[in-house]
Amino acid sequence: MSLFDIAFYFFALITVASAALVVFSRNIIYSAFALLFTFFGVAGLYALLGADFVAVAQLLIYVGGILVLLLFGVMLTTKLVSVDMKTGTLQALPATLLFAAVAGALSGVYIITDWNVLAGAPDAATTAVTIGDMFLTTWLLPFEIASVVLLVALVGAAMIARRDARSKPTQQAAL
Repeated sequence: MSLFDIAFYFFALITVASAALVVFSRNIIYSAFALLFTFFGVAGLYALLGADFVAVAQLLIYVGGILVLLLFGVMLTTKLVSVDMKTGTLQALPATLLFAAVAGALSGVYIITDWNVLAGAPDAATTAVTIGDMFLTTWLLPFEIASVVLLVALVGAAMIARRDARSKPTQQAAL
């Protein structure tokens, strides 16, 4: 067993175990912190696959943005900190049957597939350099057009929201 295999199994175990904690934990704080380890495990798996750009994006966007926002929302809402969630996840027969069906299908695919196993770790070619070169050469114009379209959509949404906020008090005054 190589170091690459050990790292893969380590990150896979962290991802699956912490994802199970997210689903089955009754405390929302424990679920949020388990989600942190799930995101780190997925980023580690991306890095092992040679997708360094996606791994860094996973850390920046999900861990650095979404999870921090979720934790602040949970921590600043003092009434939710001591709430135990009682969803009855383990007692749900349909969810158990669906899980068994999906696990059986995936196990069947795993058993009947002739896997092409490579010896050793994949090459350490990075994807960030390739993506950067493509953004600045081949795909520069479509990238800039998409940026302008998103900016126009953002400004338009802000103007619509502002217009709706101004018009509501005048409509209520007329009634």
